[in-house]
Amino acid sequence: MDFNTARQNMVECQIRPNQVTDERIIDAMLEIPREKFVPGEMSSVAYVDEALPIGNNRCLMEPMLLARLLQEAAIRPEDLVLVLGCGTGYSAAIAARLAGTVVALEEDPAMVGVAGEALSSLDIDNAAVVEGKMTAGYPEQAPFDVIILGGSVEDVPASIFDQLSGEGGRLSAIRMRANQQGKGILAQKFGDNVTIREFMDGGSPYLPGFEPVPAFSF
Repeated sequence: MDFNTARQNMVECQIRPNQVTDERIIDAMLEIPREKFVPGEMSSVAYVDEALPIGNNRCLMEPMLLARLLQEAAIRPEDLVLVLGCGTGYSAAIAARLAGTVVALEEDPAMVGVAGEALSSLDIDNAAVVEGKMTAGYPEQAPFDVIILGGSVEDVPASIFDQLSGEGGRLSAIRMRANQQGKGILAQKFGDNVTIREFMDGGSPYLPGFEPVPAFSF
């Protein structure tokens, strides 16, 4: 398969037509080989416009949704970024092309290994993969200028907002509540105040631990 052509087609057919105008993101998506972040048997569909299963009930987010989340977060070259739920590392690889330093948090030990190897194989040395419970975030290295969530969440816990910088920290995520259309949200923090706005419709599989809690029925 011609992965270079597939990568170009992804950008021209999925990314640019969906309000992604940040050329840094476009360049990163043209450069980073997405096929290295999916199981080998799925490499031929690495560039389709849908979430891809990567094992252990986890998925790689749709390329367009990831691009929009990154664009809204307005990552700067000096920023410290937390990618929460990095999976096999693709989102961290793209973010690393935009930021100064990326902390990629994952709680599945097997995926921590896969993500670390994939980033190392691409000589991405400004992203570190760490293991930990995703719902706890990574307070050890907070505050973060930007937090990106690598899957849908019902809500963002207050403990995650606490890890944002109070000087304009941004959090970008897909909030998808039960029986509702998912929405891309951008949260910004100034001091102790957090403002949230919606910027797109879209849904992706939930991150483990962030799913809606089933209601009791009698």
